[in-house]
Amino acid sequence: MSFVSVAFLGLVPATFLLYHATSRLAVQNVIILAASYVFYGWWDWRFLPLLVGISVVNYAAAILIAATHHEHTRKLLLFSAVAAAIIVLAIFKYFSFFVDSFMTIAQRAGLNPNLPTLRIILPLGISFITFQGIAYVVDVYRGKHVAERDLVKFLAFKAFFPQLVAGPIERASNLLDQFSKPRQFTADHADRALWLLIYGYAMKVVVADSLAVIVDTLFIPDQPFGWSVVLATIAFGIQIYADFNGYSLIAKGVALLFGFELTWNFRYPYWSVSISEFWRRWHISLSTWLRDYLYISLGGNRRGETITNRNLMLTMALGGLWHGASDIRSLGTASWHRACDVA
Repeated sequence: MSFVSVAFLGLVPATFLLYHATSRLAVQNVIILAASYVFYGWWDWRFLPLLVGISVVNYAAAILIAATHHEHTRKLLLFSAVAAAIIVLAIFKYFSFFVDSFMTIAQRAGLNPNLPTLRIILPLGISFITFQGIAYVVDVYRGKHVAERDLVKFLAFKAFFPQLVAGPIERASNLLDQFSKPRQFTADHADRALWLLIYGYAMKVVVADSLAVIVDTLFIPDQPFGWSVVLATIAFGIQIYADFNGYSLIAKGVALLFGFELTWNFRYPYWSVSISEFWRRWHISLSTWLRDYLYISLGGNRRGETITNRNLMLTMALGGLWHGASDIRSLGTASWHRACDVA
C-alpha cells in the first residue's frame, strides 16, 4: 500500500475516525496495530507472520536480557537477537544476488551448474524493521530503555504504519514511549499535519515523479550526449531527495494525525558545505543509527587512527549494504525505491 495509493487515502481517514472515537489508550493502541497490519498485509499478507515473528523475537530478547544479571548470558542473548535479525535481513536482501553472481562466475569459467533457482521477494521495509528492532534490544542491554512488557504496545511500535516502510528509524525512547502516554489531536497538530502532508505529497508527486520521467529518458544505454548524462545526474540527485524526503514528510504528517511525533529525517542536505555535514543532514535516522550502534560499538575514534579508519570503513560498508545489492546495479529512477528498500 503506497502513500500515493487510493487504498492508503482510505485507510488513514477510516483509522483516524476510529482512533479518535475513543479516549482509552489501550484501545487506541489496538486500532493503530490493526491498521498497521492491514497496511502491511495489503501488499502481501503472507509476510505478516514475518513482521510479527521479528517483533516477538525483539520483545522476548529484551525481556530476557533485562531479567538476566549474568553478564556473559546477557551478551549471549544480545548476540543471538542481533545475529538472528541480520541473518533474516541477509537472506531476503542478498540470497538471490549471491546465487546470480555464482551462476555468472561459473558460466564464465566454462561450467554449467544445474542449480535449482529460488526467487525470494524482498519484504516491504525489512531494513527499517530490522534496524529499529536491533536498536531497541541494544538500548535495553545498555540500560538506556526498560524492556517493554505490554505486547500490544510493542507490536504497535514495531509496525507503526506511517513509518513502517520508509522510516525514519525510530528509537524506543521516542516512539515506543509515546504509546504509553495520552495522545491528543490539537489545532496545532492539525495545522502542522496539513502543512507536512501538502509539502510531502508535492515533493513526491510533483517534483520526484516528474523528474523520474526526465531521468529515465536520459539515463539510457549508449547515451551519445555527454551533457544529457550531466543533466540526468543532477536531476536524479534532486529526484531521490524529493522522493525520500517527501515520504518522510508524509509519514510525519500522518503520525501527527494520531498525536505521534516522528523525528526529522532530512534537514536541507544539499545546503551542506562538507561531506560530513551532508551525512548529518541526509537520512538522519540511518546515519545516527550507524554511528550509535556500529561505529561507537566498534570503538569509534578512541583507539588510534588505524582503528578509527577501520571503524569508519566498516560503518560505511554497512551503510552501503543497507541499500541492497542486485537492485543497486540498475539505478534507473523507476527502481530507486526498490534499491533503497523504501517501497
